[in-house]
Amino acid sequence: MATWTTSAAIGQREDLTDVVTRIDPSETPIFSNAKMEVTKAVFHEWQVSELAAAVDTNYVNEGADYSYVNPNPTTRLGNYHQISAQAAQVSGTLDAVSLAGRAKESAFIKIQKSLEQRRDIEKSLCKNEARSGSDARKAGKLMSYITNINVISASTTPAGTGADVSDLAGTNAALTLAKIDAANKLAYEDGGNPDILLVSPGNKVAFSDLSSGSAVTNQLHMTSPKEATIIGSVSMYLTDFGMLNVTIDRFCADDRLFLLDSDHYSIGHLPGRMFSVSDVAPSGDTTRFSIVSEWTLIMKAPKAHGGVYDLST
Repeated sequence: MATWTTSAAIGQREDLTDVVTRIDPSETPIFSNAKMEVTKAVFHEWQVSELAAAVDTNYVNEGADYSYVNPNPTTRLGNYHQISAQAAQVSGTLDAVSLAGRAKESAFIKIQKSLEQRRDIEKSLCKNEARSGSDARKAGKLMSYITNINVISASTTPAGTGADVSDLAGTNAALTLAKIDAANKLAYEDGGNPDILLVSPGNKVAFSDLSSGSAVTNQLHMTSPKEATIIGSVSMYLTDFGMLNVTIDRFCADDRLFLLDSDHYSIGHLPGRMFSVSDVAPSGDTTRFSIVSEWTLIMKAPKAHGGVYDLST
């Protein structure tokens, strides 16, 4: 008599796990490290103040009259808000049936679309794009404000107002520690303290392959006693000007990397306009909704940051 097996039996329940696995990456280091600010106008402005250059001849005669020197005027900067939107519609039936991994399809889709919008904003921040007030408005991105770029690789330097960008017409070259250090030095001399070295996956591999082990080991030995870091896939870079957290951004292009001072940039948004969910009038038997963010990049002190462009990674 043949063995009774599962292939012949009727009535088996399906075995579908009650968890939805999300494949696409949602990490957004630029966005996640930014402070959030509520803004009040489509064109948001802020002021940057620079101190006069330090001198080593500040001594006067006893009883002498003062020499009155006006302070440096502040620099007025600004950026436009751009509108990012995701929309979706779900049938009434799909919201009513029992689903694996979520209680209600429309709620699940809202979370999914919010994550997609967050990733869109992150990728946009890495773009070489100047601000624009024409519809559709565009916020000036990192590369339209950063002026402390490695001077060997980039052929032009933007003014740092968000209104223009580098033409990226320089001769592409391999990533070196010297290029990173040069940009970091420029930012430090201008008062910045970059703490994030933002790289693409390709540049992370290139950075880890650089022959820097002995230099970093010597630097670590010079610090106060602490457990040594085993350097394989590099995650921290101890420079002459402080520690850089080497952070991978899947949305950063291979021809550029950024040195960011997390204290001096933020994301601004109009009140109630950051991942705002709005119901849209239904069409037939569907639930419609949109997720909207009206946001801008606020580079509090553009000179606090650095960049290396025209890489051949």
